[in-house]
Amino acid sequence: MKKKITLEYTLNSSPKVLFPRLSTPGGLSEWFADNVNITGSLFSFFWDKSEQKAEIIQKKENKYIRFRWVDSEDPESHWFEFRISTDELTGDTALIITDFVDDEDRDSTIELWNSQIAKLKHVIGL
Repeated sequence: MKKKITLEYTLNSSPKVLFPRLSTPGGLSEWFADNVNITGSLFSFFWDKSEQKAEIIQKKENKYIRFRWVDSEDPESHWFEFRISTDELTGDTALIITDFVDDEDRDSTIELWNSQIAKLKHVIGL
C-alpha cells in the first residue's frame, strides 16, 4: 500500500507566475515531464519512452491543482497535487507537493521531486 508524502519547497515567485507551470501542458513540459499533451481534460505525460495519463480532479486558479492517474488500480492513493501557499507575514511562496509512494521508493521519489523542483526554479529564474 502506498503512503502519502508531503513535500514543501520555498519559491520566491508569485502564484501568478507559478500556477501556469503547474497546470498547463507547456508549463509542465518545462520541468515536470519531457513532453505533455492535453486532450479534453486528459493530460498525457511523457518521460523517455513511457507515457502516463492523468486527469484534473480539482483546481483553483493560483492556489492548487490535483491530478488523478487514470491507469491506477487504487483511486484513493493515485493522485498528486501541487498547492501554492503564501505566508501572509513574510510574503514567501511555498509549493506543497502531495504524492503517494511505496516504502521502498520513498527516498528515490523524494530525490526525484528535489531534482524536478530544481528544474522548476531554473525555469522561473530562481
